[in-house]
Amino acid sequence: MKTIEDLDVAGKRVFVRADLNVPLDGSTITDDGRIRAVAPTIAKLLERGAKVVVASHLGRPKGEPDPKFSLAPVAARLGEILGRPVAFATDTVGESATAAVAALGEGEVALLENLRFNAGETSKDDAERKAFAEQLAALADLYVGDGFGAVHRKHASVFDLPALLPHAAGDLIATEVGVLKRLTDEVARPYVVVLGGAKVSDKLGVIDNLLKKADRILIGGGMAYTFLKAKGHEVGISLLQEDQIPTVLDYLKRAEDTGVEFVLPVDVLVSAEFPDLKTKAPADFETVDADEIPADKEGLDIGPKSRELFASKLADAGTVFWNGPMGVFEHPDYAGGTSAVAQALVDSDAFTVVGGGDSAAAVRILGFDETKFGHISTGGGASLEYLEGKQLPGLTALEG
Repeated sequence: MKTIEDLDVAGKRVFVRADLNVPLDGSTITDDGRIRAVAPTIAKLLERGAKVVVASHLGRPKGEPDPKFSLAPVAARLGEILGRPVAFATDTVGESATAAVAALGEGEVALLENLRFNAGETSKDDAERKAFAEQLAALADLYVGDGFGAVHRKHASVFDLPALLPHAAGDLIATEVGVLKRLTDEVARPYVVVLGGAKVSDKLGVIDNLLKKADRILIGGGMAYTFLKAKGHEVGISLLQEDQIPTVLDYLKRAEDTGVEFVLPVDVLVSAEFPDLKTKAPADFETVDADEIPADKEGLDIGPKSRELFASKLADAGTVFWNGPMGVFEHPDYAGGTSAVAQALVDSDAFTVVGGGDSAAAVRILGFDETKFGHISTGGGASLEYLEGKQLPGLTALEG
C-alpha cells in the first residue's frame, strides 16, 4: 500500500477521502476527534503544495440534500484546526464544487458538501456508484484515502474512486492498519478484549474470531444481559437479544473448552426508568447482584464490584482492545463502569487500543487524556470488521 510520501503532490489537485462523520447538536460539533485525526494528513499535503479537495459523509441522509447533515460546521472547525481558510462547496459534484476546486491555489483547501447527498455514493448498483465516482474523479489528479471509519463500506468515494486515480493511503489509515496488525499478528500477552455496547449481534463476528486469539474477554454494556440470560439469570426489562442466546451459549462453551476466560458483570445498576439524557436529572437506581435483577427493572451500568473485577482482569494485560461502553455513559449516574474501564487502561502497562465509536467518544466526554492510551481508533465498525478477519473494501482499493 502506497503512502502519501510516494506521491508527487505539488501543484496537483489531491482528493482526500476523510471521515468527518462527527456528532452534531444542531450545528454544534460535540466531538471533533475525527477532524483532528485527519488534519495532520491534510496539513502535510498543503505544506507540499497540493491543492486539497476534502470529502466525507455525515450521518445517513437519504441520497439527497438535508440541511441537518450539512458539513458546513465541519468546514469551519477544520479551518480552525488547520489555521487557514477552508473553502466550502455547497454541493458534491455540481457548480459550487467545480468552482471551489478551480479556485484553489497551491497550499489551499476546499471541503465538499456531504457525499451522501448524492445517491450514487452508497448505491448497491455498481454502474450508478461508478458514475458518481467518475464525477468525483474529474475534480482531482490524485486520490488519498484517509477515512478509516468508512473503509468497510463499498461506497463510490471509498471503493470505486481509487481505481480511477493514482492513489495512496493517508497517515491516519496507515497508522490504524499498523495498530490493527499489532492486535492480530505478534500480540503481547495476556491479550484482553473488553466488549460493550447495546447489541450482541453487532459483536458476534469479532467474538467468534477473537475466541481463537484472546486470553480473556470481558463483557459489559447492554450486550451483557444476553450473556446473563444465557446463563439462566433473570434480566428484567434489560436489553436482550433472545434469538442470540444459542450462539452465546456456543461461545461460552468454546471459551471453556479452549481456556479463554469469559468475564461477565457480577453486579449492575438497575432502574425502572431510562435516564433523561437531555437534562441529566439524577436517576433513581439501585445496585443489585447480576443474578438478582428485578423483573420490572433494567440494567444500565455495571456495578462497583464488576468495575473492580474488570480492573483486576486488565491489570496484568500485555495488549487490550476495548470496544463499547459499559453502560449509559452519557448520563453521569451510569458513567462509572465506562470510566472505570478507561481508567484501568490508563493505569495499565499494556498496549491499549480504544476501538472507535462510542468508546472513543466516551474517553473524550469523560475527560481522559487521549495520550494515555496506546491508540484511539477513528473507526469502530471498521476496526471490528478487520478483527473479524473480513476484507475491507476501502483497504483493498488502496492496495490495488
